[in-house]
Amino acid sequence: MAERLIEFLGTGRRKTSVARVRISSGTGEIIVNGKPLGAYCYQEVTQKMALSPLVSADISDKIDARISVFGGGISGQAGAIRLGIARALCEMDPQLRPILKKAGHLTRDGRMKERKKSGQPGARKRFQFSKR
Repeated sequence: MAERLIEFLGTGRRKTSVARVRISSGTGEIIVNGKPLGAYCYQEVTQKMALSPLVSADISDKIDARISVFGGGISGQAGAIRLGIARALCEMDPQLRPILKKAGHLTRDGRMKERKKSGQPGARKRFQFSKR
């Protein structure tokens, strides 16, 4: 009889990006939208940002992750992946929560793009003022 794989889920959001993370015990393989993390997040900074919860918990080589992420840009998606991984790790092992919380991985970054206001060309910018 085959051993049943136990997966833990976590959802992360940042700006307009949403990441759905499934983690299970394994060898450290991270797949994002069907590609390895290195091929999907080609900047080293975003790779480090996305994997920072695994590094903080010191289990980056013991966890496999399957991640589906959409919306937003490179930085927003990396932040969403980071929060999703941290939440999934807390679900997997509640004893990791204080470590992840102290490192700031469980905090949702609420900064969003400000909406455009009527009577202005953007959120804050005003139309050019003409005295005469």
